[in-house]
Amino acid sequence: MSESEEYLMLSGIQHFAYCRRQWALIHIEQQWSENERTVDGKLFHKVAHDAEAIEKRGEIIITRGLRIKSEIYKVSGICDVVEFHKAEDGITLHKYEGLWKPYPIEYKKGKPKENNADELQLCGQAMCLEEMLLCDIPSGSLFYGETRRRKNVEFTIELREQVKVMLEEMQELWKRGHTPKVKPQKGCNACSLKDICVPKLQNTSVTSYINERLKGI
Repeated sequence: MSESEEYLMLSGIQHFAYCRRQWALIHIEQQWSENERTVDGKLFHKVAHDAEAIEKRGEIIITRGLRIKSEIYKVSGICDVVEFHKAEDGITLHKYEGLWKPYPIEYKKGKPKENNADELQLCGQAMCLEEMLLCDIPSGSLFYGETRRRKNVEFTIELREQVKVMLEEMQELWKRGHTPKVKPQKGCNACSLKDICVPKLQNTSVTSYINERLKGI
């Protein structure tokens, strides 16, 4: 099995936190459907990834499109932005004098969500960076396009544990090739996969659904 097959996408944490079935349809069954939200989201992230370069602003080093992975949890991904702040408890960086503290920043198109899916994804990035750089990362930020503000996120023990449990469950479903059953929720109508998932069929047999559709022909 190749590396790309062994490692799950770290960005899947957000899908998984939102809806386990949505995650499985995308990552296990390889099904995807664009809508206005997903297209706008891709364009918004492209701004962060375009440069793929390193720049220094005073005592901050800024990297974009940094590739990360975790050998422990078998996930990989790309950080939108990672700032390295000069700090006494930081790490050494090639070609730069002094010590530097990593600070991951994830770009999101809309505004803060009711759930903590974005915080979980950002925490997962921090955990990968900690494993790769052998350091501690206490916090990071979510930048929302609608508010044009950063939201600071503390990577608490509870948040880290939630990420670990989710990654373990994701790996288990992946190995089994299992797609969870429908669990209709408020966000189903806004999901780009609603026509593939068809949450309204939760308690309806395929035969009943077809017969009902035929009545209108």
